[in-house]
Amino acid sequence: MEHSPAKIFDALGDPVRRFILELVGAGELPAGSIVAAVQAFTSISQPGVSQHLKVLRDAGLLGVRAEGTRRIYAIDPEATRAARSWLAALGEQPFAQSLDALATEIARGKRERRDDRRGTTARPA
Repeated sequence: MEHSPAKIFDALGDPVRRFILELVGAGELPAGSIVAAVQAFTSISQPGVSQHLKVLRDAGLLGVRAEGTRRIYAIDPEATRAARSWLAALGEQPFAQSLDALATEIARGKRERRDDRRGTTARPA
């Protein structure tokens, strides 16, 4: 399954889904245990929890296997690797340098406004 960062982060946008991932992150859990824990956390119906589980499965964050009549959920480590990889790539882009340049320009603007209020001339850049 392809683990799209967009789908992963969309799925993580909901606090109930993040809570489900925290539960399952401790180890495999049957659907019934997940439903009970989520219902103790917030007032939500069983079909509502099932819908959250479906979103997490569709995003590739959770895997499910049948064990008799029960469905056992587990974190898909490939999805967490895809999310980490995407986030790590952000740090490798010149994004941080752009923010540094922006901070410099903001500081320069503040200094120029302060100098203007004092009646002094701005320093050359």
